[in-house]
Amino acid sequence: MTGGLAQVVDWLICPTCRRRTGAEEGLELTERTLRCRHGHSLDVARQGHVTMIPARPGINADTTEMVAARQRVLDSGIFDPVDAVMARQLASSQRILEAGAGTGHHLGKVLDAVGSAHGLASDVSVAAVRRAARAHPRMAAVVADTWRGLPLRSGSVDAVMCVFAPRNRQEFHRVLSAGGLLVVVTPLSTHLAELREATGMIGIQPDKRHQMMEGLVESFTPFAHQTVSNVVTLDPRLAADAVGMGPSAHHATHVDLSEPIAVTVAVEVTTFRRRGGD
Repeated sequence: MTGGLAQVVDWLICPTCRRRTGAEEGLELTERTLRCRHGHSLDVARQGHVTMIPARPGINADTTEMVAARQRVLDSGIFDPVDAVMARQLASSQRILEAGAGTGHHLGKVLDAVGSAHGLASDVSVAAVRRAARAHPRMAAVVADTWRGLPLRSGSVDAVMCVFAPRNRQEFHRVLSAGGLLVVVTPLSTHLAELREATGMIGIQPDKRHQMMEGLVESFTPFAHQTVSNVVTLDPRLAADAVGMGPSAHHATHVDLSEPIAVTVAVEVTTFRRRGGD
């Protein structure tokens, strides 16, 4: 189960060395262990992923139940049009990181479309990364915290995907090669609005796009933007999953739907190019 890791091991750095000295020490993969030249080692789990943070994930990390709900929603295909847009934007990319990747579903779809590319899925949730490690033969997965620092060499990837996930501008800029692409997916205010009204699930900030742009333009130049919006019908089980897969699962949201519900899937896909030549 180390095939995916073997394909991306030269992207990775020792998190212990970086935390202690700031050095970007490379890692070697031998059997089921990643090891740096200073003797720091990381075990490869039987599912094929590696945990690269020293502490247990925080309380906001996705639980096993949330991950299972998200996978059922993604498998239903309601986000396929979004994945198709990302795949078109990244058609020339060969080394793709998805930060906050969850189960790796979106990255897997892009890798299906970009047949020669390899990918790395990073997420703070162990439950999600277990699935991501097996999501695609050209994908590896690591447990990492985007805010604490990504365990990748500077300039090691030529594309970063960020779908409804935290954005660390400095880290994205660091790990991207010169001219590399950043694709960010954010929800519009109408996204799942009917479901939010029916269940009381957490709302969406009306200025989300403005906040996103403000946080990134210092290091990235936007050059493509597309809105993806359509109405889908969710049966009661899938509607409950759509609530349970996100932050509302951490709160006492009441879901009691007995009939299918038509909901709007509405997101923005914004593509940026990394500024700076180094």
